[in-house]
Amino acid sequence: MTTKDQEANRYVLHTAKEQDVKFIRLWFSDILGGLKGFVITVDELEEVLDEGRGFDGSTIKGFARYDERDMVAMPDPATFRLLPWRPKQDAVARMFCDILTPDGMPFEGDSRHVLKRNLQRASDLGYTYYVRPEMEFFYFKGSEGTEPLDQGGYFDMTPIDVATELRRETVLILEEMGIGVDSSHHEAAVSQHEIDLHYTDAMTMADNIMTFRLVVKEVALKHGVHATFMPKPVYGVNGSGMHVDQALFQGERNAFYNAEEEFHISQEARWFVAGLLRHAQEITCVTNQWVNSYKRLIPGFEAPVFVTWARTNRADLIRIPESDIGNDKFTRIEYRAPDPACNPYLVFSVMLAAGLEGIEGRYPVPDPAEEDVAEMGPEERERRGVQTLPGSLWEAIIKAEESSLLHRCLGEHVFNSFLENKKIEWDSYRSQVTDYELKRYLPVL
Repeated sequence: MTTKDQEANRYVLHTAKEQDVKFIRLWFSDILGGLKGFVITVDELEEVLDEGRGFDGSTIKGFARYDERDMVAMPDPATFRLLPWRPKQDAVARMFCDILTPDGMPFEGDSRHVLKRNLQRASDLGYTYYVRPEMEFFYFKGSEGTEPLDQGGYFDMTPIDVATELRRETVLILEEMGIGVDSSHHEAAVSQHEIDLHYTDAMTMADNIMTFRLVVKEVALKHGVHATFMPKPVYGVNGSGMHVDQALFQGERNAFYNAEEEFHISQEARWFVAGLLRHAQEITCVTNQWVNSYKRLIPGFEAPVFVTWARTNRADLIRIPESDIGNDKFTRIEYRAPDPACNPYLVFSVMLAAGLEGIEGRYPVPDPAEEDVAEMGPEERERRGVQTLPGSLWEAIIKAEESSLLHRCLGEHVFNSFLENKKIEWDSYRSQVTDYELKRYLPVL
């Protein structure tokens, strides 16, 4: 253990004592981005910081094969935070964990480890990967239906109501936990809201997203309502996305910025865009991993369908937000496909891997599609070489299986386990008889 690690551990032990912490939740992600964990008491904290804590990994589907069920959760002391919604007396804290094998090696099936590997690749090239997600979600009166809490629309400043208070309380808790928030507002659909998190490095942000989703749900539950990150819970209205602004930095310099270039984006940024475009179809299974994800990715609801990039068109897969000359820190590209029900560790991994492929391979970037691609006929889109994102989970699985980039990025274990899980989901879904089918066909066939 390094001196730095020892200092971090001492800080955790001191803070736990000072803040009257009794329980510590050890958190980690399963392969689909589900938050998992178990609880220790403060009496066990020093030992667990030094040695980790063993658990049965075979109990988590997709996490480990039966013959490697023994795993070790090794807490990251930098992620120690109090949970503000729990009592101050006998307080509760949390730490995210890296998952190790019993011999102390990183477990290849750990999503956090996958992201660490890909961030190391960026670091070897001299880059730090920064991201800023826009988290969209719905509030409903209960988990059994989609009755809304409000009738607001995009950016509406509705009178003080339950949904507005929920959002306010959520932001306050996030900031108390050290999770920066840039802004929050009502989104386009009734009872749909958005909270934009502040730029930070990708690993910190992945941990922040896992925490964010729990905080949103905890605050909603406290007030007797239900919050959901389901990509498309209501037919006929906008679904929920997780648009991700991203940039590569070299020290304090934004490698995506060039004041002399069109849109103020550098050649490296253009190569990064080209990498995302070329590999978009094959990474969609990760950025949009649920059957329901593809109910959102349809034309007409501000969700991307076509694999194009542009400056202002919000229907394109990649958008280049406005950036003033001299404001290099705000130069970024926005990838609009992911939804908030994803595994953020894997999503940041695949987007980074695709972009770095573009930089290392110096991929040529196509011309931006400043026209509305949705208004073009199929022949015109084909003439221009415009591709579409997969239209279903099954199409996304097929593209993913063929992807050598995805295999390298995720590693053997996660690649195989993730796709196996998605095939099981698809098989279960396609055998269902839906209410639509009963209403449409039963009376007439």
